[in-house]
Amino acid sequence: MSGAPEGRKDGTGTDEDIMRLTTRGLLLAAALAALPLPAAAECGLCARSVVVNSQLATCFLEKYPQLSAREGAAVAVDLEDCEQERGVIAPLRGPQAHATVQPSMKFILSLAQLACLKQKLEQPGLTLDPAVEIDLGAC
Repeated sequence: MSGAPEGRKDGTGTDEDIMRLTTRGLLLAAALAALPLPAAAECGLCARSVVVNSQLATCFLEKYPQLSAREGAAVAVDLEDCEQERGVIAPLRGPQAHATVQPSMKFILSLAQLACLKQKLEQPGLTLDPAVEIDLGAC
């Protein structure tokens, strides 16, 4: 017999081999976790886009200081208590009319996405009515 350690009967190698591979795997996982990623990729539950109108945008901007001061990697945004315009019922549209996208009333954003949404809503000339979808995927 030689001095080389024999593998296990199941063919998986020695305990030392398994420990070395496990350690390498953990080191690789730690290195990958340290890489910078876009905010949306870090938060699996965060919205990739939100739909707002002018009333919801104003309400969001008013709530922004409280939302941005929260601790944690993600913030739950609830705009359901915001004042919505309640006027006369709009006339029925013809069959060729496009369906209006409903505004996002509750959604989760990372802190970076929260700041990005604020910045996008403050852009001059942004048309918010009847509603606009704001892409947060690149934030």
